[in-house]
Amino acid sequence: MAMTLSMVTFDTTDADSLATWWAEQTGGEVVERNDGWFVMVTGGTLPVLLAFQKIEDPTPGKNRIHLDLTAQDLDAEVDRLLGAGATLVARRGDESFRWVTLADPQGNQFCVAAADHV
Repeated sequence: MAMTLSMVTFDTTDADSLATWWAEQTGGEVVERNDGWFVMVTGGTLPVLLAFQKIEDPTPGKNRIHLDLTAQDLDAEVDRLLGAGATLVARRGDESFRWVTLADPQGNQFCVAAADHV
């Protein structure tokens, strides 16, 4: 039996604020808050649900979530994300394929590539 990706889940010490940040960046909407312990975002440009579950302390050595996203105008989108509170990790690639690794306000890394190169 095959599996289908239906949700990407982030461990976070503040599920509500991080879910709100991601909803704003993707044009999505927070659809469930569950008293801040499990918050879900859907809609906008998201192909799947994003979920944010509250934890007391990050688990040392646990893999971080990683999303690969695309944008029509890579440079403009990276500038927008940086202005919204993301941090730059690295600019990568060459003329044939470029992508940028960023981190959201709580340090979760994600990549953005030009849509025409994917």
